[in-house]
Amino acid sequence: MSDTRRLVKGNEALAIGAVHGGCECFFGYPITPQNEVPELLSSLMPAHGRVFLQAESEVASINMIYGAAAAGKRAMSSSSSPGISLMMEGLSYIAGAELPCVLINVMRGGPGLGNIAASQSDYFQATKGGGHGDYRCICLAPWNVQEMYEHTRIAFDLADRYRVPVFVLADAVLGSMMEPADIPEQPPPIQPIEKPWATVGLNGRSKHNIVNSLYLEPEVLSDHNEKLQVCYRKITAQEQRFDTRLTEDAEYLLVAYGISARVAYSAAKLARAEGIRVGLFRPVTCWPYPSEALRKIMSRAKGTLVFELSAGQMLEDARLAAPGDHPVAFFGKMGGVLPTPAQVADEIRKFVEGLHG
Repeated sequence: MSDTRRLVKGNEALAIGAVHGGCECFFGYPITPQNEVPELLSSLMPAHGRVFLQAESEVASINMIYGAAAAGKRAMSSSSSPGISLMMEGLSYIAGAELPCVLINVMRGGPGLGNIAASQSDYFQATKGGGHGDYRCICLAPWNVQEMYEHTRIAFDLADRYRVPVFVLADAVLGSMMEPADIPEQPPPIQPIEKPWATVGLNGRSKHNIVNSLYLEPEVLSDHNEKLQVCYRKITAQEQRFDTRLTEDAEYLLVAYGISARVAYSAAKLARAEGIRVGLFRPVTCWPYPSEALRKIMSRAKGTLVFELSAGQMLEDARLAAPGDHPVAFFGKMGGVLPTPAQVADEIRKFVEGLHG
């Protein structure tokens, strides 16, 4: 057994991943079910000589991130669904100003205040922009505690590499569950990234850097938007990530992410015990969505069932990836209801019977 392997809670793994990813500034406001993240960071960040500040609101938090990121610091916040909603205007400013940052969303039931149970109804918010304007955020979707740590750690590298916001999209079950994970006791060395655009004084330059998202001339703003789109196309080409299980001989395909993928994988094994050859395709990046890889696997299958804890949000991306008339069906639950593997296996059975009925 690795000497770094220990029993860790999901929210705690997010916090440790942030420290190990080189987070220099955390600004946030309490909201369930992610409160263990800032609780742990309130001790870890000062212990490593870094900034932790509980802001007066989520609106304040995101604008503090704007300032810290503009100064070249690795900055982040964590929240849950309605708290993330309050950050959307500031997030659009951050994206428009080409600033890197990390946002963790431990999703809860909605809309409105909803409840504190697991949901995946913030998919559109994270992957389609969420705020105003034509902007995108990289979106990583962990499915276990190990990935809660790893995704948060690498989110800072991705944010700096492309100068974009990066979401880590978790949920109430992943945040609350405990399981073994390989997490070092001490932060690994961070390779410093040059940020010649940062607002840190002249530093040998002939003029000051200006960080801005206000371009009043339409032609100038159009050019700026095209520059952003070039970046997003580069991300789409280079950062599509996914995981497959039992797909080599699969006749039918399950598509799910996050905690739903855990349930779906168990359901696929139950279905296989009945002779139904089911495989699992799990998007690891919800944006950029791994459409090309999904399309290839879909082309070998007779049909696909999408399972998520929403009314069918990722379903749209899966259907866009589907080749030709490949049948794509949906099973979902809302409001914090998490089906059992047996219930998902029953839906697989109904789906297969419907295809051949």
